[in-house]
Formats: sequence, C-alpha cells, structure tokens
Amino acid sequence: MEKNFEIKIESTSNSGIIKFEANHFLTQHTSYEFENIDHAKNSPLAQQLFHLPFVKRVFIAQNFVAIDKYDIVAWADVQEEVAEQIKNYLNSGQAVVTETKTSKKVPVTIYAESTPNPAVLKFVANKKLVTTGHEFKNIDDANEAPLVQELFHFPFVKEVYIDENYISISKYDMADWNDITLEVREFLRTYLEQGKEVLAANATVSKSEVEKQADLDFENLDDVSKDIVNIIEEYIKPAVASDGGNILFDSYDPESKGVKVILQGACSGCPSSTFTLKNGIENMLKEMLKDKVEYVEALNG
Repeated sequence: MEKNFEIKIESTSNSGIIKFEANHFLTQHTSYEFENIDHAKNSPLAQQLFHLPFVKRVFIAQNFVAIDKYDIVAWADVQEEVAEQIKNYLNSGQAVVTETKTSKKVPVTIYAESTPNPAVLKFVANKKLVTTGHEFKNIDDANEAPLVQELFHFPFVKEVYIDENYISISKYDMADWNDITLEVREFLRTYLEQGKEVLAANATVSKSEVEKQADLDFENLDDVSKDIVNIIEEYIKPAVASDGGNILFDSYDPESKGVKVILQGACSGCPSSTFTLKNGIENMLKEMLKDKVEYVEALNG
C-alpha cells in the first residue's frame, strides 16, 4: 500500500527554524544535516529545498524535515508553501536520502524502566520508533509489525504496546524480569541498529485511517463527552504514557453519569490501575466537570 504523506507544521524554540513533521518515517533511525546544496548531494529533497533563496540549512530526521532560514522572509509568509512542497515531493515517491555504503551505523541505546504493573517493563529508545501508539495482544495482531512479530517469538512475551520512543512488554508469570531484561534490551538494540522496520507502511496507514474516523466520531459526541476526551488527552494521557501505558475514551452515559475508558499497555491488567482510576482519573473528572461525572469504569484494552 502506498504511503499518503501529510505534513504538520511545528514551531521550535529557535524562531528561525520550523519543523515539518510527517505522518510516516522518512529515514530509519538516522538524522542528517545539510549546510548547502553541494553538501546535500545524497538528498534530492534537501537539494530541492535549497533552491528556495531563504533556506540556510536543512535537517532531515526520522519523521520530520527542519529548515533554518535566512532573515529575508518571515516563516508566517512562506511556511504553508514549503509544507505543500515537501508533501508533494514525498507523495511523488522519490528518495528522501540516498544511503551510501560508507554511511555510519547510528548507535541506539535502550534502557529498561519499571512500571506500576509488575508484569510489564518499559524499554525506552533514544530514537523515535513510531508516530502513534499501537497495541498487540498476540502474534496475529502483529502482521504489519515485523519487530513485534519477532518479540512474540520469545516464549515469555504476552503482549506488546509501542508508542513514540518506547516499547512496553507484558510477560507471562513463568519468567522473571531479572532473568530476561538484558536479553530483550540487546535484541531491541541490535534490531534497531540494523535499521530494520518497526512497522510496515500498511500499519501506519491503517492507524491514520482509524484516527480520521476517531476525529469524525469526536464531532458526533455530546458536549460532556467532548470535555471528557479533551481532559483525558491533555491531563491524563501524558501521565499514563510515562508509566508505559495508554488510555482511550470509550463512552459516557448521561443517565448514570458513568465514564468508560480503555486501558492499554502497562495499564492493562495492572493491579494498581483500579487505585489510579478511582483516586486519579475519577477524581479529576469529578472536579473538572462537577456534577456531570459520578464514576469511571476501566475496560482493559
């Protein structure tokens, strides 16, 4: 399936530099910096961008292109045009960067981080792995995820959740993390250093289609449900992600004033998730939405 690229414009702490973030990866765990058009011989995209008179430097990383400009123009006047140019180039199917045999292997580091769920460990990489979260309950779910398929070949791997720069792995009770952590870390480090695919293009496309449908569904929600979704996205999801999990809105019943949410990753089946639900999420929704929420119920993803 062909990738359909979309570009999102993101400002940075440097007013001269704008990031053009893509919904698919542009390189495999490799970053490039080009100072001028001669320096960009192995990147047709960067060469094309240097034809714009205000382009000073071009950075190409995993899922974005960043441009440092000269002061002759303001980004507000040109950023939409540049985003469209990058989008059209990517959708033309041309190469972003032509790898050379002398390209150096990018060192990848992986560290293990405990989660509130003793059955789940979070493996954090120094590289972005995916652009959005994906959950895999078994090997059949991983048809479009080569990395996850290989993880399921470990007999102790029960479930896998991948988001941004980390992988949460749920294990069976037969294994002890002290005995298997190093093995998993080394496997992930080697796999990523070799530049192998984390997700197939189809998986990202499927996910983007699901997200588009979710946006349409959001517009059809009642006002209270929209408020709940916004609170989850802004206040709750970042905290849950730091513990290696994810939370999704499922439904709101205006009669019982009950909220149902889906827990994924480390949060799914976590012994402490009930406490977190009652003392964290439920209290927050009650406080922020006053008399509109009475209780929150979790559905494990």
